[in-house]
Amino acid sequence: MAKEIAFSGIMSKYRMFNPDFYNWNRIKVRYCDGSSFTGDVVAVNPATNLHFRGARVWLAVIEDLLSKGMKSAKNAILSGCSAGGLTSILHCDSFRALLPIGAKVKCLSDAGYFINTKDVSGAQHIEAFFSEMVATHGSSKHLPSSCTSKLRAGFCFFPQYMAQQIRTPIFLVNAAYDSWQIKNILAPGVSDPHGYWHSCKLNIKNCSPSQITAMQAFRRQFLKALSALGPSSSRGLFIESCFAHCQTETQETWFSSDSPLLSRTTIARAVGNWFYDRSPFQKIDCPYPCNPTCHNRVFDTKEHPDL
Repeated sequence: MAKEIAFSGIMSKYRMFNPDFYNWNRIKVRYCDGSSFTGDVVAVNPATNLHFRGARVWLAVIEDLLSKGMKSAKNAILSGCSAGGLTSILHCDSFRALLPIGAKVKCLSDAGYFINTKDVSGAQHIEAFFSEMVATHGSSKHLPSSCTSKLRAGFCFFPQYMAQQIRTPIFLVNAAYDSWQIKNILAPGVSDPHGYWHSCKLNIKNCSPSQITAMQAFRRQFLKALSALGPSSSRGLFIESCFAHCQTETQETWFSSDSPLLSRTTIARAVGNWFYDRSPFQKIDCPYPCNPTCHNRVFDTKEHPDL
């Protein structure tokens, strides 16, 4: 882990880059447990000395922050991207419960709405992966009982099965063609042994018409999984049709002169207006390639030889 990391986007201390949250206390929690802070296994692997205790790490971090002044917070957001975005969903209500009753507490999930769907070979690859992860980490006891009482614990790691129960206001920022999900859920290497998807996963402009058709079907599955949450006036949505992953901690996509827009609104403005109850924001983009403001990810083939 690097000794220092840049604070940009929603973490920036400059008003011009982060108009609504620049003067907040901002804490970056290191991610090290591999289960979005849900692991809780007593036994330690003697061969590797691996501890699967992310849930205990989470609680220790929050208790430390409360003792350092967070217990007096008037406003608080639990945010994160990717696995951290999933953390923000899974721990949203428990975070709310640990903060003062009178505080305004909300959650922000960036690229954390991972969906359960088949890959291009027709296999349930991500379902099996999440199930194995939950079993390895002993996560079930830290997943909502409202979900685990009805479904296998592995399903309850997917927001579409558990997030409807969240009582705390939450904002979901997600690209409909999330680049991580396209690479690892729709077309994981195991489902594409001949590398047919390799070039497409590096750059959406390289995708063939049939691959774009498959990605449009993935978007429909994503929106279906999103609709499973049901309506909520307290929820925020910024679902743009970009090939991207993690946008709130990158300045270019959070708040700049050419940031992605929905209804002429940047992610920063949408989230700020929602948090401070200035105006709601629930927008879902039209299908790719309709949004010219997208910052579509382009991956270097040298850095991603295994795609």
